[in-house]
Amino acid sequence: MLWVKTFHLFFVISWFAGIFYLPRLFVNHASHKSDEHHELLIGMEHRLIKMMDFTLVFVLITGTWLLYIVSGGFEKFYFQQGWIHAKILLVVLLIAYHYWCKKIHQNFKQNKEIHSHKWFRWFNEMPVFVLIAIIYLVLAKPF
Repeated sequence: MLWVKTFHLFFVISWFAGIFYLPRLFVNHASHKSDEHHELLIGMEHRLIKMMDFTLVFVLITGTWLLYIVSGGFEKFYFQQGWIHAKILLVVLLIAYHYWCKKIHQNFKQNKEIHSHKWFRWFNEMPVFVLIAIIYLVLAKPF
């Protein structure tokens, strides 16, 4: 189980590196409208999204595997705890955020993105609060 947990944490950290960095690239993209910056940022965003997609797959694989081990084979008792439902919901929200970022990248690619750099600065902070909540839920198991 320790190896599964180790790999899960590794992939979660890698995925979050992208989740935190990609919106910062969006801030720069919204701030600099020149063609040379546009092409450079599109390329950086694209490569980062490929890494994020890869790590997300392994977050889900190792997370499911870990959940199977910890719950004793998906035993019903484990899923009667409210914190696990809250955590899964927050993970689903993070996955939605991931795909929202991919949509924003497509909008930038097509020169259709309308949000300002200030909006992206706030957008960048959303996953921070979700991560704090997930860590709290996993460590405290409050309900």
